[in-house]
Amino acid sequence: MADIAFLLLIFFLVTTTIETDSGISRKLPPKLDENQPPPPIIKERNLFVVNVNANDDLLVEDEPMDLKDLRAAAVKFLDNGAGTGDEACSYCQGAKNPDSSVNPTIAIISLVNNRGTSYKRYISVQNELVAAYNDLRDRESMKMYNMAFTDMEKQYNDPGTASTTKDKLRPRLEKVREMYPEKLSEAEPTGSSSN
Repeated sequence: MADIAFLLLIFFLVTTTIETDSGISRKLPPKLDENQPPPPIIKERNLFVVNVNANDDLLVEDEPMDLKDLRAAAVKFLDNGAGTGDEACSYCQGAKNPDSSVNPTIAIISLVNNRGTSYKRYISVQNELVAAYNDLRDRESMKMYNMAFTDMEKQYNDPGTASTTKDKLRPRLEKVREMYPEKLSEAEPTGSSSN
């Protein structure tokens, strides 16, 4: 009986596939170097501040907001395009509000979480902010290549995609990413009190 149980255990261990989670893709800041120039000063109008407090309440630009409205607010901020001269954005379709971002290439979304923020709320906010970038990237990709950015990215990351197709998709993906670079800054979580 023990031999049969042992064989069944080995069989299930060998034949079971374990799915791996991909997690949240984030780029860590570079290692500090004394010879490195100081980071550029960010104008307040190019910074979109999202706070999540210990009660999972969402504050966007110091105003309470429902999670369902966050994506639209982020798109409005990123696609504002109020820049002139070198900072002008030819593809932005926003309202060109002079108090909001000048160009999506320099616009930054700052996410500040409280230590008491639930993991579910943290992920929900992350998803909405990344979805805002993907919505804008999909729009531009459809105009330029007649294919959504998210579909191109999925095809590019598929291991079954031929290398010639990947070579064709790579510059397209990079071009769209340059237009709407994902600049999502996560500040150090604050204390356990409500923000």
